[in-house]
Amino acid sequence: MTSSHLTNNLPLVSVIIPAYNAEKFIARTLESVISQTYQNIEVLVINDGSQDQTVNIIESFVKRDSRIILLEQANSGVAVARNLGIAQSKGELIAPIDADDIWYPENLEKQVNCMIKSDQSVGLVYAWSVDINENDLLTGGFHVAEYEGKVYLQLLYHNFIGNGSAVLIKKSCLEKVGGYNYEQLKDENSHGSEDWELYLRIAEYYEFGVVPEFLIGYRKSSLSTSYKDQSMAKFYQLVMQMSRQKYPEIPDKIYRWSSSNFYLYLAYQSVHAKKYVDSLLWLKKSLSLDWQMLLLRHDVYILLPIILYKMFIQYVNNLPIFARNNQQKQITSEPAISNLNIDDICKLVAIRKNLPYKLYEKYRFRTLNNT
Repeated sequence: MTSSHLTNNLPLVSVIIPAYNAEKFIARTLESVISQTYQNIEVLVINDGSQDQTVNIIESFVKRDSRIILLEQANSGVAVARNLGIAQSKGELIAPIDADDIWYPENLEKQVNCMIKSDQSVGLVYAWSVDINENDLLTGGFHVAEYEGKVYLQLLYHNFIGNGSAVLIKKSCLEKVGGYNYEQLKDENSHGSEDWELYLRIAEYYEFGVVPEFLIGYRKSSLSTSYKDQSMAKFYQLVMQMSRQKYPEIPDKIYRWSSSNFYLYLAYQSVHAKKYVDSLLWLKKSLSLDWQMLLLRHDVYILLPIILYKMFIQYVNNLPIFARNNQQKQITSEPAISNLNIDDICKLVAIRKNLPYKLYEKYRFRTLNNT
């Protein structure tokens, strides 16, 4: 349908979408992809052994748009599905997106332009993300960074990109560093952010570029009891161990800061998963590793009372006298903040830049670079 709009002088972008039981959101994801202002794309959707209507929905899009290609595999996980899509792709540039996220219309156009205008040393470009709920409305969360160039230390400190749907990567770059590294890490019975581990390997050899605009909607669903914080922590520890082996000259304090930051992330995630005791333990662990930073973080002073309050409510609700009345409908997505828009998020970003912990973070890396 749209092939007549393709232009030979622009690089082909291969969009990679792994999909497992994605019937709820896959149509919205595909609509956001094929509606991009940048038209020179192919869309490889990898059905990862879905047992719902995912395949039927994808096939309806295949009939509408010849750029969409359906691939099939037995259920093997997101990383394996992404690697299959990359292996089958024909594009010069690779753009992954998860099957429940969305791109705003100019995402690919602006990221491709950034890549074209960048030096050849740039292998990855990323853009900013906003958190959305199941109705595509903003929840108030966002993922913002302005790191560019050589970013290995900053990326080791934390995954500032925030998710796997916000990047554009040169295929030649992936051919050099390899794809998603799930095969090596799965033998350790670990699980976590395979995209973060890939970004770190890319940052070893390539520079990063950034489009400082909100171009991605990252869907934040509430976490179920299947959330495995211990597994994520083990994955993180393995990634840090691999980095230590490669670069023993990196100061230990970078890993300490990174661990504290990651455990604080697990504390937040555990709250969303209603694992409040675990959240308290992760917060304590984070504080023990980098108390100076945490004392400057305003959100920690909000998080701790929330954890304690939630623990109390959970205890009360589990008492026999209240248990039979505790059959409330489960929330399946983060609530939206009424009337919140991108301009409001930009104001929050401007405020956050001048918060004490962000200024301290900049100071740390500035002094680190001067030593």
